[in-house]
Amino acid sequence: MRNPQHGLTLVELMVAVSVMSILMAVGIPSYRYITTSNRVSAEVNGLLLDLQFARSEALKQGRAITICPATGTLTCAGNSNWQNGWIVFMDINGNGTMDDSTTEIVLKNQPSFAANNDTFVSDNNVKFITYNREGFAAGLPAPAAGYITITLHDKTANKSWTRCVEVNTIGKVRTERAGDANGNCS
Repeated sequence: MRNPQHGLTLVELMVAVSVMSILMAVGIPSYRYITTSNRVSAEVNGLLLDLQFARSEALKQGRAITICPATGTLTCAGNSNWQNGWIVFMDINGNGTMDDSTTEIVLKNQPSFAANNDTFVSDNNVKFITYNREGFAAGLPAPAAGYITITLHDKTANKSWTRCVEVNTIGKVRTERAGDANGNCS
């Protein structure tokens, strides 16, 4: 009786390594695509949801609610860089800044996602968005298109990852990708 051999031949090993190399060559770029796509979508959707929250709170409470780029101390940063996080707060005097923590209460706080090196910047140097008690976005500049755009670029500045949040003076918000036929996201 002969004992059967156990193990792999060199040809079998080379075929297995080749198949695994092909699968990794296809899989790794797909994995990067999925993770980047999910991260960018989460960042844009975070701002979109907080804008919708601010509008609904303004309607519900019957007072001005403001969302602005924030510093680490829960105050408005006074710039148009949203990647450092933002706050949603009751803006009692409607001036777009967090003045007094006893009367102007922070309703939501979005921390920074700067670790990704993404940029999230509004056009027309918009430093805050205030919803009045009717749900309108009050005090926005009047751009030709009728809305302001907050644009997210990932660290590679690849157009396929660029997303925009648009807010019009009526208070409606929407998102779009760079190159969409009906928008100005670039």
